[in-house]
Amino acid sequence: MDAVEKANAERQKRWVKDQKVGEGTYAVVYRGREAATGRKVAIKKIKVGQFKDGLDMSAIREVKYLRELHHQNVIELLDVFSSKTNLNLVLEFLDSDLEMIIKDRSLVFLPADIKSWMAMTFRGLEFCHRNWILHRDLKPNNLLVASDGQLKIADFGLARDFADPGYKMTCQVITRWYRPPELLFGSRYYSSAVDIWSVGTIFAELMLRIPYLPGESDMDQLKTIFRALGTPTEEEWPGHTKLPDYVPMGLFPKTPLRDLFTAASADTLNLLSKCLIYEPRKRITAREALHHSYFTALPYPSHPSKLPKCTTQLAAHALEEVDGNVTMDSTGPGVKAKNGRLKRKLSSPSDDSKTRSIARRLDFTKHTPHS
Repeated sequence: MDAVEKANAERQKRWVKDQKVGEGTYAVVYRGREAATGRKVAIKKIKVGQFKDGLDMSAIREVKYLRELHHQNVIELLDVFSSKTNLNLVLEFLDSDLEMIIKDRSLVFLPADIKSWMAMTFRGLEFCHRNWILHRDLKPNNLLVASDGQLKIADFGLARDFADPGYKMTCQVITRWYRPPELLFGSRYYSSAVDIWSVGTIFAELMLRIPYLPGESDMDQLKTIFRALGTPTEEEWPGHTKLPDYVPMGLFPKTPLRDLFTAASADTLNLLSKCLIYEPRKRITAREALHHSYFTALPYPSHPSKLPKCTTQLAAHALEEVDGNVTMDSTGPGVKAKNGRLKRKLSSPSDDSKTRSIARRLDFTKHTPHS
């Protein structure tokens, strides 16, 4: 047994899988614990053999970026080990997610509660952006909530670095309801502003308790956005008519946010509007958002420990499956891909010997450099 195999075997012994809580095409999620201390964890077992070249890029990215990001508002990757033809990600155990909390009608949200969740989201996102990482799939069920109320950004399977502004990227990212118009129009050059739009739609959803912009197709998504915020003009968003997938969508008048968010403060609406500016370069940044008057005005954000908690806890939801299709067992409700979630279609399995070899060679004990 060589040094890598030996280190992997030792890491594997450190963790115990107790109960399967979810399974999808490409991954299985377990509730587990640390053998020595009994600490609860979630173990996401990715089936390496399902992928043409041994391992899906989303799994590689998730490991790469979570190894680099250490922040109280980003989910912690505790360990990685391989076993046979599987790659196992050991993640901190989290009780629920923001989507479950929003949908729990027994809970009442105070403005201070929403402010607290938004502050934690922006803090985690600012840390990602400061480290040149785009999340590219922010939505309520990727914002997980720990037992102490701390909110943590999770699921970095679509994340990527953006240090080079001239580098083309796919526009087929971010779940449709939370996807900004520049991506819907096919932009291949974009920045951290795409994540900010997603946060704006989540902000609105926290106030409305239903998704703010639920389109049924990419075209309908654009119409839904324009009905809510008005059709952009060339003055508002220079150059948008030249984007690859631009099509005229008709003229919709701009409706004041106050008409829908009747109880929101002026500071609240100002921050929301700055997250949902059409011109990406004019959208507020996460750092600027944290210094916005919304967060210093009364009421002050609720302490995380005082935030509403879900009455139906979902063990290890952390851990939504790689392709977004997990059906949970009786420990919690089903977790399925929402309308518009990007499907990460993967190739057919390669032969066992090849995937065994790839799994054996994976050594994540060292820091992974940026690609």
